[in-house]
Amino acid sequence: MIEPTLNYVPCPGAGAPAASNGPGPATGATHHRMAYWEWNATGNPQHPHVVVCVHGLSRQGRDFDTLARALSRQARVVCPDVVGRGQSDWLADPMGYQIPQYAADMLALLAHLHQQAPIGTLDWVGTSMGGLIGMGIAGQPGLPLPAPVRRLVLNDVGPAIEWQALQRIGQYLGQPVRFASLQEAADAMWAISTSFGPHTPEQWLALSRPMVRTLPDGGVTLHYDPAIAVPFRALTQEAAAAGEAALWQLYDHIPAQTLLLRGAQSDLLSRPTAQSMAQRGPRARVVEFEGVGHAPTLVAADQVAVVADFLLAAEGALRA
Repeated sequence: MIEPTLNYVPCPGAGAPAASNGPGPATGATHHRMAYWEWNATGNPQHPHVVVCVHGLSRQGRDFDTLARALSRQARVVCPDVVGRGQSDWLADPMGYQIPQYAADMLALLAHLHQQAPIGTLDWVGTSMGGLIGMGIAGQPGLPLPAPVRRLVLNDVGPAIEWQALQRIGQYLGQPVRFASLQEAADAMWAISTSFGPHTPEQWLALSRPMVRTLPDGGVTLHYDPAIAVPFRALTQEAAAAGEAALWQLYDHIPAQTLLLRGAQSDLLSRPTAQSMAQRGPRARVVEFEGVGHAPTLVAADQVAVVADFLLAAEGALRA
């Protein structure tokens, strides 16, 4: 079975990493290190078609294993662990855990990849937070991208985010937890993740394994810096409403062909917001998945097929 390679890129800004807490060592007083998983089954390590897949708020890059395996036969697929998650450094200043820093890190990653091998075609898949980062990357003209984002997949996220969903996420984000085993951790995560839709026990365990790290006493805890919750909890309903206007402005400036995925029972992306996204800006094509809330995990065959067909279709085919 195809497996990814783990790589790192130094990213500027946000002060020194709290390397004593995170899994990676410090790389300098003004840099932190972002991990990324690279998939390439094409036989061409310099393949010019790059697909970047970015995860949600409390997740990590191995979420995309199933999708990446499918795409990597025809593209170079890169799945970063956003800073503070997975194998990436933790930040000394928790207020760095926000979209501007994440977007800056992605620009550093893209420059790094382009230096390794020129990027001819750039596509983006973003789940929840990863979609917001993608809107920031694709919707700001003049950013130093090695290539414009050609096709953008927004997975259950848009400019308008339902406040009740943010409150739900805030109830568990960053809470100190310890589990005796991976299975116990997987069961606990499932209790707060049933909105992801049906998964076999094997599928859920595969998604859960990269979500934990081993403690010195042999137990396990969640893979991310609990401090990612600090700026999240500081967000007020008024600030969220003010940010919505800026996000719509970004969305309206996206030139990429856009696919919007929505869990039909999503509490974060409302159907009216999805309908608005289909009518303005890049006029996203909307696909809903029944029996799923926030957010589709892109593990089920029908979900993978929708994304793969969109990203791998020949030029012009999507407009036919």
